[in-house]
Amino acid sequence: MTSRHEPVVRALLDRFGRTSAEQAGIRLADKPAPLYQLLVLAMLLSARISADIAVAAARELFAAGYRTPQRMRQASWQDRVDALGRGGYRRYDERTSTMLGEAAVLLLDRWQGDLRKLRDDAAENPKQIRKLLTEFKGVGPVGADIFLREVQAVWPQVAPYVDGRVLQGAEKVGLPPSARDLGALLDSPHDLARLSSALVRVSRDSRAAEEVAVHRA
Repeated sequence: MTSRHEPVVRALLDRFGRTSAEQAGIRLADKPAPLYQLLVLAMLLSARISADIAVAAARELFAAGYRTPQRMRQASWQDRVDALGRGGYRRYDERTSTMLGEAAVLLLDRWQGDLRKLRDDAAENPKQIRKLLTEFKGVGPVGADIFLREVQAVWPQVAPYVDGRVLQGAEKVGLPPSARDLGALLDSPHDLARLSSALVRVSRDSRAAEEVAVHRA
């Protein structure tokens, strides 16, 4: 990466470039279990609740052993509620417990528990993947965008993928507000996933945006 935007990009990655998956303890890879965990995290992040609480709730679910759709389906509704509660996800815990169970059943029945098969059904087309993801109750367009902007780290087929929130952050710190141009600033889809997380942060936090903006050329 060599451009006039390099100081801003480096500042973003250094300060805020930890993905939501990393924060939730997901070792993201192109394998069924971590991909499912990312789907769970995207569902939790879709609710009108703080990202920190959503990440904490995901960590509690995974610590309880619900790291695969099989284990999530086997868990009782109350067990899922309790895990969500331990993460502070209390306002939406009962409804989300139900949706987690239903999503696990759908994934197992339709794609044998493997989101790579969903990707294949969509012919690796990001728009079609997004559409299929919204068939999981509780994911919706916001959750699908979260999933896609993070999964591009291991699904380069969907890169460069950014959503409106990422583009808002880019504008705030003087970076080009387009997926193609942002992707061109980086060496890999993994770095674009990290940059996207950072730009979401600055889109919501004026102080963070000011910290980064001082590095503009």
